[in-house]
Amino acid sequence: MLRGKTILLGVTGSIAAYKAANLTSLLKKRGCDVHVIMTQNATNFINPITFETLTEHKCLIDTFDRNFQYNVEHIALAKKADGVLIAPASANVIGKMANGIADDMLTTTVMACTCPVILAPAMNTNMFRNPIVQDNMDKLRRFGYHIVQPATGLLACGDVGEGKMPEESLLIAAIEKEIACAKDMTGMNVLVTAGPTQESMDPVRYITNHSTGKMGYELAKAAMLRGAKVTLVSGQTSLTPPPFVDVVKIKSAQDMFEAVTSRAPECDLVIKAAAVADYTPATVNEDKTKKKDGDMSIPLVRTQDILKYLGEHKKPGQQLCGFSMETRDMLENSRVKLEKKNADMIVANNLKVSGAGFGTDTNIVTLITRDNVEELPIMSKAEVAHAILDKLKAMRGE
Repeated sequence: MLRGKTILLGVTGSIAAYKAANLTSLLKKRGCDVHVIMTQNATNFINPITFETLTEHKCLIDTFDRNFQYNVEHIALAKKADGVLIAPASANVIGKMANGIADDMLTTTVMACTCPVILAPAMNTNMFRNPIVQDNMDKLRRFGYHIVQPATGLLACGDVGEGKMPEESLLIAAIEKEIACAKDMTGMNVLVTAGPTQESMDPVRYITNHSTGKMGYELAKAAMLRGAKVTLVSGQTSLTPPPFVDVVKIKSAQDMFEAVTSRAPECDLVIKAAAVADYTPATVNEDKTKKKDGDMSIPLVRTQDILKYLGEHKKPGQQLCGFSMETRDMLENSRVKLEKKNADMIVANNLKVSGAGFGTDTNIVTLITRDNVEELPIMSKAEVAHAILDKLKAMRGE
């Protein structure tokens, strides 16, 4: 998603400056053209040669340094950048930027940038909590800058608290969030369900299914990257939730029903990608079951139909997308589901087709609406997620 993007990395005077070297390397591995600008104080923590070796570009420090090509001076570099990340961002540089001070190469260049600017504060806990620093960050947010909250843990000074530079993976995710996709879903509230539910039969056994949650997680991530505010209601999975998404963890079908139905009225788009267990153990009076010795059977009742409920309570302008996992008669069964559940679109796939279904990194789906059937070729689930969102956006006339 970042291949071919030009990233301007600002490194300031913080002990966390050494982490910027690995961050640079990871960005390069993703195909980014990385340019590094350091403050003079940052050179006390890490040598500029490190960044020059990693980026194959001169590391800029001095505004008046004439030992570089004219076409990479601060205005040209500001125009070239697709995104700016300042990591670590010291309290000093945050204060300068918030108050329009541009007295070094980094602050001068950032002042000329029109692309997204992300800051990752890293400093002592008391410095970070200082109301002046907090006010400066609030001011930057009002100006459209993006702040990644620091991590909490043991700091270099020996204190324990917030102020650690976030993990490099989170910072790269923050860059992806701002520049990887066009923000064509900005202002939309999106709810996605993912993963399996579990219905306890007794202290040992439970009913579930083979869903891993991969498709739902990719849908939540794709909507987030496109600017939507996303809530992910997730069953029990081993997946790491996508960053910058509100995650609600649930276990049973009833948990999911309550989590979804309480939040759906506020959403513009609801995508039910979760594979909900169809049955849950019934409450039975043991005296009336007349079980024989060794009989382990437990009476079952159907769980509530979440998609049907959402269709019956769909508000004007709201879109509802469901999934259909079939082993035969895929189109016929999916069309019935579309009408019966009052959905706007059903994403159907045949579990017997290689490369589709649970646990795979790819999927082969058919997008079914009242007016159209579109069969997609085999794609990664990330690509499928964007194709689904593209179709739903087109249906909205956007």
